[in-house]
Amino acid sequence: MDSAAALPPAVEPKKTGNVKFAFACAILASMTSILLGYDIGVMSGASLYIQKDLKISDEQVEVLVGILNVYSLIGSFAAGRTSDWIGRRFTIVFAAVIFFVGALIMGFSANFVMLMFGRFVAGIGVGYALMIAPVYTAEVSPASSRGFLTSFPEVFINFGILLGYVSNYAFSRLSLLLGWRVMLGIGAAPSVLLGFMVLGMPESPRWLVMKGRLADAKVVLAKTSDTAEEAAERLADIKTAAGIPLDLDGDVVAVPKTKGSSQEKRVWKELIFSPTPAMRHILISGIGIHFFQQASGIDAVVLYSPRVFKSAGITGDNRLLGTTVAVGATKTVFILVATFLLDRIGRRPLLLTSTGGMIVSLAGLAAGLTVVSKHPDEKITWAIVLCIFCIMAYVAFFSIGLGPITWVYSSEIFPLHVRALGCSLGVALNRLTSGVISMTFLSLSKAITIGGAFFLFAGIASLAWVFFFTYLPETRGHTLEDMSQLFGSTATHKQAGATAEAADDDAAAKDKKVEMAATN
Repeated sequence: MDSAAALPPAVEPKKTGNVKFAFACAILASMTSILLGYDIGVMSGASLYIQKDLKISDEQVEVLVGILNVYSLIGSFAAGRTSDWIGRRFTIVFAAVIFFVGALIMGFSANFVMLMFGRFVAGIGVGYALMIAPVYTAEVSPASSRGFLTSFPEVFINFGILLGYVSNYAFSRLSLLLGWRVMLGIGAAPSVLLGFMVLGMPESPRWLVMKGRLADAKVVLAKTSDTAEEAAERLADIKTAAGIPLDLDGDVVAVPKTKGSSQEKRVWKELIFSPTPAMRHILISGIGIHFFQQASGIDAVVLYSPRVFKSAGITGDNRLLGTTVAVGATKTVFILVATFLLDRIGRRPLLLTSTGGMIVSLAGLAAGLTVVSKHPDEKITWAIVLCIFCIMAYVAFFSIGLGPITWVYSSEIFPLHVRALGCSLGVALNRLTSGVISMTFLSLSKAITIGGAFFLFAGIASLAWVFFFTYLPETRGHTLEDMSQLFGSTATHKQAGATAEAADDDAAAKDKKVEMAATN
């Protein structure tokens, strides 16, 4: 595995209009992540009023809070096929529309069954949003700033959580009948705004090339590349990945491909059923990082931080609220720091440092909680301080590495023709793992104590560090089309033979196109 010293030199993002345009596109696409963040934040408070109004049990509350992650599996799987069919941009709009409908259903819910149906609809929208935002951003971003831009979804998830907390506070003074319904229903507003704003975005240049729309792709690449040479090189790389001869030019060209059903079967075969060793490496890397992001316990801290702090010996609603807000603030600040380090330091160094810090923090938190739980009648100040410090350190380490890098890494390593499916699988496992953690944490804490639960998370984080160190190569500074070189050839024997036969001609054509662009 390459060391940090052997990393390709980082390319500093150029402060040009092109980068600013890509920056604006990334922000708009990543805003879909607000939908998930808002739901997490608003349900933390709304669930208290829902339980009182609908008179549901604690078990029903746990299911209500965590089930959206399971429902989002449907959206994340469907998003891959939908985005290949109607494009990345309109898939984002579609996600906003679905969440809009779900938010309205939840807002007008008269009973628990109707509320769960609203969660089902909203969950599908969240699944769409989580899959398509990093894919679109990665495909529209130049290599020099791709890590910075594709970390935005995680930033906006946290911003959405903040909006959810504000909504809880703003509408908590309404009547019990109206308060929680307004909290949930008002979530339709940002989805409407998002849907209209996204219509002003360009389509992904890679999707345009896949559809043979070279002229439209050239326009987008010219707006999102640092130089004309880079735009020409990116176009040549995408054409190669899409199977379009480099010497074939025109506004609209025919893309060599099989029938839709055959093409879909080929994608599933190459990625899942009969992958090459390199493709298997890519798949395991992509879904593995998603699994460990959630299995290391972040939802246990974010969703249940008041309970954790209460177990640590902190009493009083004001103190619990203050420490919980501090967790959110810490998480957001360090995610912002991470966005500026991804393209300067690299993915691997940040990921390994982040996970190592999480292991130490989780072990310290588990030890502190264990000490406090064994002395329920005593106030052990040092243990309480240790718990608070370790929780803040944990969310800080998570946010500076594993949190944003998961979305960056998984969106950039899959080859073009399997990217939508690969990212869908990663998001699906991410949401499934999140749902399991959020719906079992309280039961797990009762079974092995809350300290034991965090010792378990520390063990999982240790396995994650070993996995990242031995299995994940550095991707900084590489174009999306060059990613397969890091993992080995992803082509089958037949494809490899055809590629080798045409390699010299393609390379010459690519050099010619880049040279022509440079002289224009």
